[in-house]
Amino acid sequence: MKIAIVKLSALGDIVHSMVILQFIKKYNQAIEIDWLVEESYKELLVNNPDINKVIVINLKKVKEKKSILLLINELKNARELGPYDMVIDIQGLVKSALISRLIRSSLTIGFDRSSVRESIASIFYNKTYKYSYDKNVIERNLSLVNFALDLNYSKKDAHHKLPFLHSNSKYLIPKFSNIKKNILLIPGASFKSKCYPPTKFSELTKALDANFFILSGNSEEKELAMKIKIQSPNVNVLEKLSLNSLISLISQVDLVIGSDTGPTHMAWALCIPSITLFGPTPGKRNTFVTNINRFLESDSKVNPYKINKNDFSIKNIKVTDIVKISHELLD
Repeated sequence: MKIAIVKLSALGDIVHSMVILQFIKKYNQAIEIDWLVEESYKELLVNNPDINKVIVINLKKVKEKKSILLLINELKNARELGPYDMVIDIQGLVKSALISRLIRSSLTIGFDRSSVRESIASIFYNKTYKYSYDKNVIERNLSLVNFALDLNYSKKDAHHKLPFLHSNSKYLIPKFSNIKKNILLIPGASFKSKCYPPTKFSELTKALDANFFILSGNSEEKELAMKIKIQSPNVNVLEKLSLNSLISLISQVDLVIGSDTGPTHMAWALCIPSITLFGPTPGKRNTFVTNINRFLESDSKVNPYKINKNDFSIKNIKVTDIVKISHELLD
């Protein structure tokens, strides 16, 4: 059996989807799995032993260049893929649904119109599955694959997952400590109201006796990192890393603390302790709680169907609460 999985972006969403791979292979090791993804996230997938082939679809480049010619070429490339026994669109957007439909396969599966953010996407599938959009994203992904392949995995099984992000080289972390616990802070996110204030991160570094690193993937994140460092000179600000190096970095630290963003979710994927901070996005939906992966959220009432980017309530999360959970995870 040969299947194609369509999940083009973004970092955290792809991580939340990749957990399904080990359960598919556990069911049937002989199933061939190809994965369609945007170029910028390819590195997240290429070293995964459960994926036979990573296929790049450059719709992001089409959008950036606003090129009809590029769009036609990408759609043509999708049309030449296959044949597959089944295509599963985990993303549930019009762009992913269209690509899924173009791939040569007799069966295209996705969520029904009531279960996706862009309801029109469901018209491109010839078999749909109902599972409320506001439910936990990990449970949604597992349920869709259970439906598609007639499996029987559950939330309980996800608690016993194996790490599923892989790096082909070890990142040598500068100033890594063999004495103190090493904690990675992730101050950046896709929009400002998801970011925990630098002043509170600085307060956190003074409340915990640990060796701190700060991730900075772009100029905005570098600015946040430097604001923390000004108040806490002993923290180590890391330069921008490749996804391959980021996987290696996270696999070596003792704890990751950050907002609802891809690198924080990577800790869960790697079975590394983490604390995810939520303000304008839904904690119970966007993270998977385990004995070592916890979350804190503000008292804001969040609508998963319509995120309020002007909701800066994440600043109300108390540093003392983060410290308390940190001790529980590190002791």
